[in-house]
Order: sequence, then C-alpha cells, then structure tokens
Amino acid sequence: MQESIRSRFHYIEIVFLVFLVISALTRTVLLIKSIDVVELSAMELLKIYTIGAFYDFISAGYMVTPFVVYLLLIPQKFFNHKLHRYITYLFTYALLFGAVFLSFSEWFFWDEFSVRFNFIAVDYLIYTKEVIGNIKESYPMGTLFSVIAIISASLFYLLYKTKRVDTLLRDNSTIKQRIKPTLAYLLIPVISFAYVTDSLSKFSTNQYSNELSKAGLYSLFGAFRNNTLDYNTFYLSQDEDSSLSNLKKSLSSGNSTFLNDGGVARNIINDGQEKDYNVVMIVVESLSGRFLESLGGDKGLTPNLDALVKESMFFDNFYATGTRTIRGMESITLSVPPMPGRSIVKKPDNHNMYSSGFIFRNKGYETKFIYGGYGYFDNMNEFFSNNGFDIVDRSNFSKEEDTFHTVWGVCDEDLLNKTLKEADSSYHAHKPFMSFVMTTSNHRPYDYPNGRVDIASHTGRDGAVKYTDYAIGDFLKKAKDKPWFKNTIFVVVADHCATSAGKVELPLDKYHIPIIVYAPEIIKPQIVNKLSSQIDIMPTLFNMLNWSYKSKFYGRDILEDSFEPRALVGTYQKLGLYKDDVLTILSVGKKLNSYKVLEQDIFSTKYKEISADTKTQDEILKYYQSASYMQKKKLDRYED
Repeated sequence: MQESIRSRFHYIEIVFLVFLVISALTRTVLLIKSIDVVELSAMELLKIYTIGAFYDFISAGYMVTPFVVYLLLIPQKFFNHKLHRYITYLFTYALLFGAVFLSFSEWFFWDEFSVRFNFIAVDYLIYTKEVIGNIKESYPMGTLFSVIAIISASLFYLLYKTKRVDTLLRDNSTIKQRIKPTLAYLLIPVISFAYVTDSLSKFSTNQYSNELSKAGLYSLFGAFRNNTLDYNTFYLSQDEDSSLSNLKKSLSSGNSTFLNDGGVARNIINDGQEKDYNVVMIVVESLSGRFLESLGGDKGLTPNLDALVKESMFFDNFYATGTRTIRGMESITLSVPPMPGRSIVKKPDNHNMYSSGFIFRNKGYETKFIYGGYGYFDNMNEFFSNNGFDIVDRSNFSKEEDTFHTVWGVCDEDLLNKTLKEADSSYHAHKPFMSFVMTTSNHRPYDYPNGRVDIASHTGRDGAVKYTDYAIGDFLKKAKDKPWFKNTIFVVVADHCATSAGKVELPLDKYHIPIIVYAPEIIKPQIVNKLSSQIDIMPTLFNMLNWSYKSKFYGRDILEDSFEPRALVGTYQKLGLYKDDVLTILSVGKKLNSYKVLEQDIFSTKYKEISADTKTQDEILKYYQSASYMQKKKLDRYED
C-alpha cells in the first residue's frame, strides 16, 4: 500500500519535472532572444537559472494543486473505474497544454514588453474581448494552437509510453494514508503565497537578467496580489509635515497663494483678461521620442509631426510619468505623481478627483473624452465621466463614421474626423471646447487603411507610427478650414513610449516623449528644453490661457522663470525623480538608490550608481510621500 502511495506521488514528481524542463527551455529561449542586453558572466547565468528554477517550482505547485486535491478526495473504489483513467489523462494533457501555452504566451509578451507577466498581463485577463480580438488580428491563432496541441500531445505520448500516467491507476490507499503526502504538496502554494515575494529576482543591476530569473506564472500571481501598495508600509518616509513643507516650496510662485486645507491647495492669480481658446489635446498611443527626427530619430516615420515642430512650441526634454496609457491619462488630467500599484484611472474610488476637466467646465467649456475604442476598457469611461468630461467613444460612431477598425478601435483618421465634428458642434453651440483625444492605431496588430503611407498595413509598428502621423497631418489640414481654428490650441503628446524595458530599473530613454503645442495665431514657434513631464501640461496651458483658478496640481507652468526642472517617472513599484542629471529611485523595502546620468539620448541611457544624500532623499519624498498623504486624507478631491 505504501508503494502505491509512492507511485502516485512519484507521478506528481514527474509532472513537476516536465513543467520545470519546459520552463527552463522557455527561459533559455528568452535569454537567447535578449543575448545582446543580458550580462553573460557565469555567476549571472547561475543565478538566473537557480532563482528561476525556484520560482518555477512554486508555479508547478500552483498548477498541480487541483489534481492533488482530487487524488486526496477520490474514493478508493473509484481508482479502478474508467472515468478515473480519463480524468487522469485529461489532467495530464491539460497540464502539458497549459505549460506549453504559457511558454508561447511568454514569448509573445516578452517580444512586446521585454518583461515576464506583470500588471499588463493581469489587465489582459480582465479585458478579454479586446485582448483576444487583438491576438486574433495579430497572430495566426489556428496555426499556433495546432502547434501547441501537437507538442502537448507528443509529451503526453512519451509519458504514456513510459507508463508514468498508468501508475495512478494502480492504487488502493485510504484517505488517511493520503493526507500526509497531499499536505506536503499543498504547503508549496500556501507557504509561497504567505512568505515568498519576487525579491529574489532582484539580484542584478541588469533588469533583463532580473526578469529572466522570474517565472511567468508566478509573476502573474504576484501581479494579482500587488495591485495596491501602501506607501508608508513599503517605501521610505519621513515626517509628513516635512514632505509637505518641502513640496510647497517647490510649488510656490509669484502668482500663487496657499490655502489652509492641510494639503497643497492654492489660488493661482493672473492679471489681465482670461482667454477662451479652445484646446484639442491629441494623446498618441506609444509615440516614443525616437520616432521623431526632431528628437534624433532616423527612420523618417513622422514627416508631418516633424514639419509641425517648426511651426510650434516644441518641448524637447519632456518625459512620460509611466509606461501605460492610463498613467499618461492620470498625469495629464490630474497633474499628480505616478504612485505605486494601479493607476488612479483603474481604482474604484476615483470620482471627483481634482481634475482639469472640472476647471475647464467652470470656465464654461464643453469637455469631451474622445476615444476610438470602447471606453469601458481600462475603466476609462468611468474615470473621465466622473472627473469633468463627457464621453464620446466607439459606441457613438455611426456606421458611416467607422470606415476601418481593429479590436482596439476605429482608425485614427475616423477618430480625428469625429473630433472635427464634435468641435463643430461646440462651436455652433457658442461654447469653447476642450477635447481629450486618445488614438489607437499605433497598437498591435498595427492595422490601418491601405494606401495612406508607404509601409504596408499589419507589418509592424513603424507603419502604424507613420499612419498616425499621416492622420494627424490630415486632421490639421482639415482643421485649418474651420472657423474655430484660429482660436484653438492643439497639443500633440504621447501617452508613453512604445517600449519600457531596459538594462536599468527606470531607463530614461524609455520615458522620453514629444509634446508639440501648435497655435499659429496664438503661440510663436520656439524650442523649450527645460526638463519637464506630463504633470506640467495643464498648469502650462492654464497660464497660456491667463486663467486664475484654484489648484491642487503637482505640476507647474514650464514657461515660468521660477520653474524647477525635474521629471517624475515610475512603474507600478518603482518611483523615480530625475533632476540635475541624477535619477533617484524609491523601491519596495524602503530602499533608495541614486544614479548619475552619464550619457543619454532617445535610444539609450548610461548610469553610474552614487550615494544618495539627505537633500536627494528630501527631494524625492516631497513628491511621493506627500502624494500618498493627500490620497489617504482625500485632499486630492474636487470641491465646488
């Protein structure tokens, strides 16, 4: 009888071994793909595979848990039944198929983001319609599933021929005898859930090595668990009054007066007549700085935008705060730092934030969030509709207005043509307008109407970038014929860069984005090279409009003489401040690291780690600790 129990769990050991082998092969393939950016020392490789095997072992523990429970509870007499045989076969094949499918998924995820599964993958599981549609449009799914099924069937056949599957069918043990070995297996996910984190994977200064040492399945579980991170629990902090006091010094200016609200609320007072210029903000999906020749690009992908730069106010030292669209939306509309965990756009308690939308509305503007997809994705409609914007998304497009679309939304031409109609509507209603327009064409599967650019549709990102550039050029050409054109400020800015991974924790070149402010009748062409970021957009626009208003923004008018050059950049765990050629990073575990930026362009960044002094610590904490305090105390809300 003990032999039958040993056989049963020997089978589970075989399952573990197969999963570990598949995972190791996956890691090896990803390593080869990234061979030019990974450290290849013997010690580095040893750590990648040793730490990786540990996380793979935990992942295998999660995967076999359902079958381990089944083996514990199945009645003894049922072991000789045909149904048990079929259940065993089904589980074995399902596990093999899942492991192989996971490997293929990791390849495509790595190809897109150069990381193992993370928050993005979690969102992909939630928004299945868009994601599955995107996958269908991007990859030959029938062929891929056939290949995965054949590989899985071949592995199953090998196990079957070696009689490993049938060991389970010769068992007559009792439940009592099964409890001890079953609990041993169940302890793997239980203990790992309680005590294991991804800290072991952070052994290297090379982020690619750290990512390779992770396991896709475990990283996915970790992303589910860590969607919210309490700042004071995980990050370095100081006295709350000190961080707020230091922040107020940075936010003070000659035209501002702080209010006694416990936070950073202040009145911004500008003399003279306020302007009622319309604002059309085109937020472009994944428009990295490296795509524009104006910033050093060399592929000629944005001829229209590069021509527009010469007629506009162009900020050439400008940074995104994050690596997701919703981070860009958050920082632009709310002017807040990128806090750990999920973006405010995705959080349930995000109504009545101190949003620029409410400020525009109080000035008599019609404010609209215009999106070519369905705005339930990423909670965008919920966020914008409760923070001062009306919604115009794909559900508002007629059949005639939707001439071409992918699963993500209508093509950028259709989106911008709709934007023209919405602007016409506001103009005829004698209302100034603010339109927040979010594009989608520069997104996998990179499909767009044929004949617009000299790169064929569905061939890669370069073509999608060039198409979006074409669509914006076409939009502005049409806008020039509109009666509202001369009274309108057009802003073209990226939500984030096309890629976010790099050899270091927060590669600045992966945050460097363009912003173009175009209004030929209002703004003189010039290049502004002050270091700044998305949180500064709205305060700068409001001062262009010469508005007096109440502010709780963390951003400031970039054009002010007293503006303090700096950029806030982050991920869902890393919080960074870039200032005076030094990048300072707050990390989980109350860690603080500083790096001297030795070289930087739009393609790469070279750092040297330096010691962080008290001044550096105060600098970064005044932004992030105070923002956490403001959120907890709900001082970041809008009051009429």
